Amino acid sequence: MNSPNLHASISEAAGFDHELENWYCNTGGRTIHAKRIGGRFRRLKLIGASSWLVFFLGPYLRWGGKQAVMFDIPARQFHFFDITVLPQDIWMLSLVLLLLAMTLFAVTSVASRVFCGYFCFQTVWTDLFTWLDARLEGNPAQRHKLEKAPWTPKKFAIKGVKHLIWVAIGILTGVSFSVWFTDAYEYWAHLFAAQLPTVGWVVLTMFTLGTYVLAGFLREQACFWMCPYARIQGVMSDAQTIMPTYDRQRGEPRGKLRKDEAPGGSHKGDCIDCFQCVQVCPTGVDIRDGQQLGCITCGLCIDACDAVMEKVARPVGLIRYASLDEIEGRKVKKLYQHPRTLVYCTIILIALSGIGYGLTHMGSLVLNVTPDRQPLFVRLSDGSIQDRYQLKVLNKTSQDILVSVTTEGGLADQIVLGAEQPLNAHHGKETTYTLFIRAPERSLRAEITPIEFRIHSTADPSMAAEYKTVFNGPKP
Repeated sequence: MNSPNLHASISEAAGFDHELENWYCNTGGRTIHAKRIGGRFRRLKLIGASSWLVFFLGPYLRWGGKQAVMFDIPARQFHFFDITVLPQDIWMLSLVLLLLAMTLFAVTSVASRVFCGYFCFQTVWTDLFTWLDARLEGNPAQRHKLEKAPWTPKKFAIKGVKHLIWVAIGILTGVSFSVWFTDAYEYWAHLFAAQLPTVGWVVLTMFTLGTYVLAGFLREQACFWMCPYARIQGVMSDAQTIMPTYDRQRGEPRGKLRKDEAPGGSHKGDCIDCFQCVQVCPTGVDIRDGQQLGCITCGLCIDACDAVMEKVARPVGLIRYASLDEIEGRKVKKLYQHPRTLVYCTIILIALSGIGYGLTHMGSLVLNVTPDRQPLFVRLSDGSIQDRYQLKVLNKTSQDILVSVTTEGGLADQIVLGAEQPLNAHHGKETTYTLFIRAPERSLRAEITPIEFRIHSTADPSMAAEYKTVFNGPKP
């Protein structure tokens, strides 16, 4: 397919002038108005962005009459459906953070900054704001023209509506963050009644301003200068990492498509220098200049280039996800041949195993017993030996529980004092009790005798916990 005015029609559709032929990576001197284009990678971006619906809708899910997922900071509890995680289980949070970090590193070592391109909140919110720009101000050429135009009532109205929507999105973002830490419906009631606590207003204001500034004004500059991940990506990628790459051997020498000239004519490469790959890039990168810090691996340049190649009847893939070794004709390793990636995956499996173990062995009751050290034991007037113990019962449920205390092992004729009646374990916290074990001295066979404390709920005996300790006494 050959059209005499193909290049002109593509340029006109893109909405750029000859000024953009001298495109450079923007460092903040001008606003980037990226062209929006459809394609498979645009669809993948929408799927990735839709994962953030969990952030907005998750807190409104109810379970057992309460919020299903909530980080209750004042009560120092994390509620996840029927599971309540307390500070004593903080090691599992450490494993979750390790899992997320290693997953990010593993994905980056294989496919570069796909997290930035498809899932990062800065990318998603910026994409939403640029979509609003297109709806209210038109295509990139129209937006550039509006920027340079003098302030008129029409321009003031367009800009005013746009910024009001930006602020509304910022407020919604702040609210959505806040309700993960308190009951969502109660939060809205307090918000409309202007009765939020001081910390609530501070958090809401910070997220509103942060969203407004980062997604509305800074945009790609936040990726360039503020994001630490953009800086360390170089040490996580190598010649085997796949990323959007321009096939120079096929594309060069590039040149504009002239009237009645077939692509590749006059010994030209397949690149017709249409600048579509630059026009759609949200960070203003010209991928034909090689891999750059500003590339967030979103693949939109691939969509744009493939669309042009189809129009000029050339094979797609002039720009494609590929490694440097593949482009330069070197041997490409299989995924399992990457030692670094295998290390990341091993750590991920260890973290997952630890989290799985913690969740499956995290009972509703936790018992900790500490024998007194000063003194180790007391000899009573009747000749019996008595030890004192501190019992700490952690009740992870949302209701107080009556627990019975028993012992196993230990000494013959021993008695437990202080637990004749069931003990009240307060919900959501650790309750401490003082108990005594008394036994005749004739029962002692050693200075240290193993003993096990057991507790169980009087209402549900399957809800139980145990702890092994020792009974101290004199030398027999």
